[in-house]
Amino acid sequence: MIDFSNISLQFTGEYLFQNVNLKISSGDKICLVGSNGTGKTSLLKMLVGQIEPESGSINKQKNITIGYLPQDNVIHRGKTLIDEVFTALSDIKSLHQKEKDIISQLESHSLTDDEKNDLVNQLGEVHLRLEELESYSTEYKIEKILTGLGFAEKDFRRLTDEFSGGWQMRIAMAKLLIAQNDLLLFDEPTNHLDLDSLQWLIGYIQGFKGSMIIVSHDKNFVNLTTNRTWEIFLRKINPYNGKLNDYLKYKEERDQTLINQRENQLKKMKDTQRFIERFRYKSTKARQVQSRIKQLEKIELVEIPDDEGKVNIRFPKPPPSGVFNIELNGIHKSFGEMKLFEGIDFRVNRGDKIAFVGPNGAGKTTLSKIIAGKIDINKGERISGHNNIISYYSQDVADSLDPDLDLLETLDLVGSEKTIAQLRTLLGAFLFTGDDVFKKVGVLSGGEKSRLALAKILLSPSNFIILDEPTNHLDYSSKRVLQQALVNFSGSLILVSHDVEFLKPIANRVVDIRTGKIKIFEGDIEYYLYKRNEETTIVAPKKTEQQIDAVSRKEQKRIEAEKRQQRYKATKDLKERSSKLEKEIHQLEQELEKINAILINPDSYNNPNQIKELNEKHQNLKLSLDEKVKKWEEVSLSLEEVEREFD
Repeated sequence: MIDFSNISLQFTGEYLFQNVNLKISSGDKICLVGSNGTGKTSLLKMLVGQIEPESGSINKQKNITIGYLPQDNVIHRGKTLIDEVFTALSDIKSLHQKEKDIISQLESHSLTDDEKNDLVNQLGEVHLRLEELESYSTEYKIEKILTGLGFAEKDFRRLTDEFSGGWQMRIAMAKLLIAQNDLLLFDEPTNHLDLDSLQWLIGYIQGFKGSMIIVSHDKNFVNLTTNRTWEIFLRKINPYNGKLNDYLKYKEERDQTLINQRENQLKKMKDTQRFIERFRYKSTKARQVQSRIKQLEKIELVEIPDDEGKVNIRFPKPPPSGVFNIELNGIHKSFGEMKLFEGIDFRVNRGDKIAFVGPNGAGKTTLSKIIAGKIDINKGERISGHNNIISYYSQDVADSLDPDLDLLETLDLVGSEKTIAQLRTLLGAFLFTGDDVFKKVGVLSGGEKSRLALAKILLSPSNFIILDEPTNHLDYSSKRVLQQALVNFSGSLILVSHDVEFLKPIANRVVDIRTGKIKIFEGDIEYYLYKRNEETTIVAPKKTEQQIDAVSRKEQKRIEAEKRQQRYKATKDLKERSSKLEKEIHQLEQELEKINAILINPDSYNNPNQIKELNEKHQNLKLSLDEKVKKWEEVSLSLEEVEREFD
């Protein structure tokens, strides 16, 4: 469908990638990964022609259509929501205009019979094409997509000018999904979604027949929507035939291998340098010394990955608190005539780690601000527990940072007992490296300020932390650092988040907020998703609320355990065969590399018999490798099919 041929791209004098050769086939659903700044967004922009490669070519199949959703800065103006989404259907739109033009011409009394017949035939062709495009159900499809993305029916006729930035991105996504493109490109599509719309998008993408490339730091999302992984690493784009979780396991092993190789190189260089220093001035060793010097000059150190993922940050030990942190009794909150909460009761006990979920606009942020004491209530009582010390993070908290301080000075205000090296390590975990730490806060972007505010909270001595969408501007490594710190945090916690993978090891209670009410689920995020799915898929005869809640947590665990056991039995043999083939493939590749190293050495050709034997061995190994790879692909496809039945 699309071929990359020797693609290279530079940015500020450094190559993002060089001589890349890749292929996107029909039906590929690709997760594009790589450290920040390696060129993920640039690759997407090249595919849609917004930037050109420095060298090489991108060859696309004729008439292929590509849709692109950028990270942000999308604005729609001057149309109603429905009409704006309809603009994505350019074929249907032009046909409707043609239909209007023909009907207008047919109203003319000066037409001859031949001219009238010709126009009638044209109108018939237009109607036939509209039928082929299923245009008569277009508005229904648009409304279905908009509803799935969280828009209410009352929004359909509103002007797009009235929607905020996050909703503008949802409009762009709706246009992308309705347009029936052959290839979809998503750059961080989950940042502006709530959990409900995210779950809907996952289902929509799973049913999408075309191809796509997704850049996202939401592991749960990409594991459920992609089947291949592309990694930008050391200026190459390496394709991996598997989901993100499988790739991350492979990456961990690969990175450790590279680290070991580099350590061996450094040890060898140190031994060689020691030999040179010892015998440099001995005439009897002059030849050996010169030989060692040449060896050192030829060594190219193996490049290793950044070490940011191994950073381990812990919150300061929280001061002891009372039995509860916050208690809300009969809380009422309105904004003008809009009543958001009427009579809410809620309590945060010591040690609770609570996830706030629900559709955007339902009041998750408002309730978290009420709990944090950041906004007033209209009626009711907010009781703070004994020695309750709150740290609160939201997107607008970043704006309260002092613009005249640099990053190190900002952290030093709350972490004065930390050394400069420790503060730099923490900043590195949140993607501030090198001289970035001396930047003034005033020159940072919104996302950079958010990351700095999070780093600041990790140094704050509090026993109750409230975080509103903390992962939006973080990559995998930074999220791991924050996630592990929150898992180890012994105080209380409220997390407003739609990132299921991030919440999994943290939350022990889930509060669903919608239509001015809260519902508490005494379990983790997976239990919540199970119960929500159970509630939304109940078919007549309808169960009562009591019957739904009667399925105990213990019963759910039993069901999950049975499913895991069935999955294990169904995939055990295939996984063992796959693992065995992978080891054999790795061994063959290593043998081929050894032979290649000899064959590219000019001195090897002094022995023709050896070269002949090596060429024959190389050919046999290559045939064997191709056969093993083919078998591995067959086993992998079978394994995917079996696992798909359990997903």
